[in-house]
Amino acid sequence: MGHKKVERIDPLSRALPLGGVDSHAHLDDPDFDPDREDVLARARAAGLANVGNVFLGPEDFVARRALFDKHPEVFFLLGIHPCDGRNCTPESLAAMRAAFATEPRLRAVGEIGLDFHWQDCPRELQFKAFTEQLDLARELDVPVVIHCREAEDECLMTLEARGFAGYPLLWHCFGGGPALARRILDNGWHISVPGPATYPANAELRQAAATIPADRLLLETDSPYLSPIPWRGKRNEPALTVFTARAVAEARGVAPEELWLACGENARRFFKLNQGVLALKMSDCSA
Repeated sequence: MGHKKVERIDPLSRALPLGGVDSHAHLDDPDFDPDREDVLARARAAGLANVGNVFLGPEDFVARRALFDKHPEVFFLLGIHPCDGRNCTPESLAAMRAAFATEPRLRAVGEIGLDFHWQDCPRELQFKAFTEQLDLARELDVPVVIHCREAEDECLMTLEARGFAGYPLLWHCFGGGPALARRILDNGWHISVPGPATYPANAELRQAAATIPADRLLLETDSPYLSPIPWRGKRNEPALTVFTARAVAEARGVAPEELWLACGENARRFFKLNQGVLALKMSDCSA
């Protein structure tokens, strides 16, 4: 018996008003080398005013930041992923410090945290990289973006023990239920919801998304990973955020347009994109 063919709906047919933000993407990934300009054009046409590109280490940042020279709507995050914790050396931290000092588009340290799913890096090295980058973020006075996989208790305990309650912090790629969301929110942090919120089996994630205060909810793709339905199994890209937005809006009982613009404004406020050249003028997008 054959599989039912999936209808791959054009995200532009579900476009939302200009003003959304994909808070977390990896558009410097080689998967986008053939069509990066087209991907960014589709993002704009789908209603995204800004996209956050995450560089996984200072070497990647130096090598690839020029990919976005013509795209002021793209802001940057920089951090050493927990699976690469052994790369967190005094030299790499110094390079990150220098990057933040010279690049105004860098808006947060991330993604950093703990990942106990993969066995790429010993846990003690992950903890060391995590805490050293937390210290760097505090030194630089910039927000933190957290990666946490199968290490929720350890990650939360580390953050709470180091006094990060109330610090500007975004829990990237949230995949838990209402209880985990509540603990994150009780610390005063923000939560970003990815494409898996559209998967039928993830009712608990949608329940959690329905409980997040309207001013602390963001959207993301984590592209090229975690495509939402109806593009699950294919490369993800920022334009597909519209499907996640519609699923989350339905779970919350609000209009997609309302949720989209609110989440976009939350992201601009969290990353301080309304300050200076990082705020993309709406007229620039509509041309």
